[in-house]
Amino acid sequence: MRMMVLTALMLAVPAVSVHAQADHKAHPAQKAKMTRGDNAMAERMIATWPARPKLGARQMMAKYGAPQEATRERLVWHNQGPFKRITVFNLETPHDFPMPHVDFMEHTITYNVPLDKMEDLIEFDGSSTINRTVGELSARCDLEGHNVLTLNLDHDIVTGKKSVKEAREAFGQNIDQDVKGMHPPYVMALQFQPHDMKTAAFADTPVIPGSPLRAAVAPAADGPAQMKDAVALASVIAIDLNQVNAGAQAGQEQLSAPVMAYAKKLHEEHGHHMVATMKLGEEIDVTPLITPAVANMQIKGADALAAIIPMDGMAFERAFLSMMVMGHTEVLAVLDNQLIPSAANPELKKHLMATRT
Repeated sequence: MRMMVLTALMLAVPAVSVHAQADHKAHPAQKAKMTRGDNAMAERMIATWPARPKLGARQMMAKYGAPQEATRERLVWHNQGPFKRITVFNLETPHDFPMPHVDFMEHTITYNVPLDKMEDLIEFDGSSTINRTVGELSARCDLEGHNVLTLNLDHDIVTGKKSVKEAREAFGQNIDQDVKGMHPPYVMALQFQPHDMKTAAFADTPVIPGSPLRAAVAPAADGPAQMKDAVALASVIAIDLNQVNAGAQAGQEQLSAPVMAYAKKLHEEHGHHMVATMKLGEEIDVTPLITPAVANMQIKGADALAAIIPMDGMAFERAFLSMMVMGHTEVLAVLDNQLIPSAANPELKKHLMATRT
């Protein structure tokens, strides 16, 4: 079945150039990896950038080599030193803490920011970005060293070592030392180890009643029979989601009236059926479980739909209908050979038979 799931800071004064030279001097091994050809694409992308972002981009290229991503809007390096990602933007954002400058360089680490500390970090520095789902903490300014300073002080706030007020004062003090060429440790390197991705990421919890859960985090099923029922419920939900998304995508295309009506019907009926399936799970006290096999259904659906999206007009229409015929045929086989025979709960079996019809 082809299915898919719904898927900082920097003082704007010349004196900082003293630290900039020291901070961005590349290690010999890193330098050895660089060639003019490596940076040629990046240089073409930044040719028309403003002077300050262009300077930042060249500083990062001098230290880390050619970026893995290069567009006219940004350069991106992945997994360099302690950083998960380094991004230099073709964008100058005015920022007045600790004094007026522009932000354009961002350093991201893997870090789990506790919910009760998020407000404190933003109060400390509005240029910080927190993504709890992925488990990322980012600082943005115009020098790597001052992003490092921000991240170090973020960590101090999270661990209770400093209050927001103390961190803001410490930021100014470190900048003062930095512009005097004293190279304070908080500017030179992270003073802590970034977190592990497995513990930093936060997938959150579903709020839609009857929503399926990932098998790895769901309560254990009460025996093999309930496990089969849980997988059956999740499989039907995955089927419905695939059809909802296929219908929604088709609804954005230029289609003939009958096919457009079919796409609308597909979207609406599978959406209602998905909600009914989740409600049934609540009624029979079985939590749908997303096992690897169910996840693979979602992946196959995404792959199939992605393949036809580049098509236009009649080509899309024909490919869409062909995908629906093949997909529904495969679903009938899954229902007949797997889900209906294995269903233990009588209400679920009745629901699966209705689904087949």
